[in-house]
Amino acid sequence: MFNLKRKSFKKFDFVLLTTVILLCIYGIIVLSSATLSYDNSRNVQTQTISTIIGFVAILLLILLDYHLLAKLYIPIYVICIGLLIAVLIAGTGDEQWGAKSWLYIGSFGFQPSEFVKIGLIISLAKFIDKNKETMNMPFTLLKILAFAFLPVVLILLQPDAGTAMVFIFFIAAMLFIAGVKWKYIGSALVAGLLSLPILWFRLDEFQKNRIFNFLDPERDTSDTGYQAMQGKIAIGSGKIFGRGLFNGSYTQYNYIPAKQTDFIFAVLVEELGFIGGAGLILLYFVMIHRFIKIARNSTDLFGSLISVGIAAMFLFHIWENIGMTIGLMPITGIPLPFFSYGGTYQLTNLICIGIVLSVGLHRVGLTFES
Repeated sequence: MFNLKRKSFKKFDFVLLTTVILLCIYGIIVLSSATLSYDNSRNVQTQTISTIIGFVAILLLILLDYHLLAKLYIPIYVICIGLLIAVLIAGTGDEQWGAKSWLYIGSFGFQPSEFVKIGLIISLAKFIDKNKETMNMPFTLLKILAFAFLPVVLILLQPDAGTAMVFIFFIAAMLFIAGVKWKYIGSALVAGLLSLPILWFRLDEFQKNRIFNFLDPERDTSDTGYQAMQGKIAIGSGKIFGRGLFNGSYTQYNYIPAKQTDFIFAVLVEELGFIGGAGLILLYFVMIHRFIKIARNSTDLFGSLISVGIAAMFLFHIWENIGMTIGLMPITGIPLPFFSYGGTYQLTNLICIGIVLSVGLHRVGLTFES
């Protein structure tokens, strides 16, 4: 049996782990309220089981030296591409959510794109690390971009623009931290702006309506803008201290569509008020801060890029979900970490935490003793 030496154990980030535990407990409590108006036992049970499995995964990842993931980056990448191709061939969900995002093995269903987020962060971090000396040479940079954006293209073909935006954000953050020259960043921004007309004509009608409703919130409040308006009304009714847990009228009488998933922040603020929402944002701030601290303290580029990629992924989810709920961002199907219902999403979030904790703990190399 192996045990961590005490000097290695001192590097463990207990603040990050404690913050995540609090987020998970907080999230399950709010989810219980969001699903109280119908049979919520299955939702809460699934979320709880996923959380328990996730913390087991954290324990295993803590004991695992993250450098092992670097050696497996090619198989990880190939599996990710294979999963996304399988979704295009046999995926389901387009009738319910407008995108083929789910794979089913018997009665078990999962979203491969959630696992691909982790896989791409790991494999891209290693690919950048291998090419760091020549990264700003055009041919090398094109190789890195092709490596990074092949999964994005496959996700856009589902089509799942919201998830693709998450990928683009953390890819950009990782490239920036790795030291891509500003001239390339400027060129990418110009190319992105020039492509907007093309992207606009490729959007589905419901996606265009979401943008129109974001620009004019009162444009169609009885139909396409109903969800956004009800969410904002629920948030406003929470005031400072909220209506009380399990007592929000908009929540319990089902006026908030997707209240257990995309719009769970509206449930939280209606019932726990500004105090509850601010408390959640504070916990998120601590979590992201610990990610960045671990990235800065990492002794290798690979570890830093993994931590930065995961931090960027969480940051985008938090910003977009809360932003769309309060009207600062257009509505997308982006869930809120540790709060939105989804077994796959909860599990992958906790796996990410385990990987970052491993980076922090093993940054000088882990030693074992019998």
